[in-house]
Amino acid sequence: MLVRRRRTALILATAATTAALAGVGVITAVSAHAAVGCSVSYSVASQWQGGFGANVTITNLGDPLGGWTLRWSYSAGQQVTQAWNATVSQSGSQVTATNVGYNGNVGTNGTASFGFNGTWNSSNPAPSSFSVNNVTCTGGTAPTTPGPNPTTPRPTTPGPTTPPPTGPTVPPQTGLVGWATQNGGTTGGGSAASTTVTSASALTTAVGSSSAAVIRVSGTISCSGMLRVRSNKTILGVGSNATISGCGLNINGDRNVIIRNINFHGWDDDAINVQESATNIWIDHNSFTDGYDGAVDVKRASDFVTISWNRVYGHDKSMLLGHSDDNASQDNGHLRVSYHHNWFDGSGQRHPRVRFGNPVHVYNNYYNNVSGYGVASTENAGVLVEGNYFENTDDPYHLGEGDSGPGSLVARNNHFVNSGSGQTGGSVAGIPYSYQLDTASNVKSIVTSGAGTGRIGL
Repeated sequence: MLVRRRRTALILATAATTAALAGVGVITAVSAHAAVGCSVSYSVASQWQGGFGANVTITNLGDPLGGWTLRWSYSAGQQVTQAWNATVSQSGSQVTATNVGYNGNVGTNGTASFGFNGTWNSSNPAPSSFSVNNVTCTGGTAPTTPGPNPTTPRPTTPGPTTPPPTGPTVPPQTGLVGWATQNGGTTGGGSAASTTVTSASALTTAVGSSSAAVIRVSGTISCSGMLRVRSNKTILGVGSNATISGCGLNINGDRNVIIRNINFHGWDDDAINVQESATNIWIDHNSFTDGYDGAVDVKRASDFVTISWNRVYGHDKSMLLGHSDDNASQDNGHLRVSYHHNWFDGSGQRHPRVRFGNPVHVYNNYYNNVSGYGVASTENAGVLVEGNYFENTDDPYHLGEGDSGPGSLVARNNHFVNSGSGQTGGSVAGIPYSYQLDTASNVKSIVTSGAGTGRIGL
């Protein structure tokens, strides 16, 4: 069963959008007698002061499309800041979204989905109309021009030769969700001009700048140690092969940082270290393998962090949350992190290992052949383990770890294949944000097809 949680305002916004789009169709200029039409779903997945994340799905009701360009206008000054699964640009109020290489072909009754983050000021109304390939969406299916004999019935156009894929009826949330939407939200470098880096020296300079920036990592950058990342940065890998090898990124007391679509390999400390009260961090769609210590460690009172759609493989210590049993005075009331749709692929431990944070939200992750343990709640932490898929994982979750005393752990709606049953106890604070919970039995296919680098069209 698909479970949705939405703020009341977002429910009303989505309902209004649905009403506004009822009967809306998409028409594309194909052959003169092609049957055309579709529907568009536009929903605000999360919203915070000054920012929001949205998901868009086109359902093709007519003949197959070989590519699409979707356009709409905003009426209240909203601005798109970054997107995934589509190339999106904006001129004034007009927004243009074009397919990327892998989702341009849309068969009859097929769908194409993408998501984006944006900014808003006084209000955030949904668009009132859409067009595809410069033709206004009108609903229904009809030929773009009349045939030579209008009285002759048009032959029925066959659908795709293969059936549409089965799975969840609502696309998974691939935009920003979770704790990083709180505390004012996380926008990284926002609309700042982008710069592309190809060397360690250029990367070091770019991430260490005091100015807001969008930094695009191209190719393999070899380095050592930890590179300091300052506030208001978006760090994006270009394509599927962008790699940082030998070193890691250190967010030390700064805020509003996004790291996406990068392969981290062979780091000599941590791959990503979030510490010293760093806040509003989003770590998304990266891959981690063969490093020394943690893939993603969050500690020393850091807060409002989302870690999503990453893949960890060929590595032992994955994700530590809270570094020491002796740090309660600094960490209590902080270390609030969401871990969702990550793929722990034959990794060892700490998925995550949690101290003090409450609530920590671990949902819709895929654990496969985990050799040590999945989740550990220690030192009075509160962890909600929800809707995950555990396969060949003897110890999916437990209380306490090593010399650390137990925390609380609530587990619900998880799916187990050849795995242990886990240990639970205590209670966990409520989750304050809206999120979509995918059905646990679908999580394996969802995560393996979407986690890691090269999945977001950058």
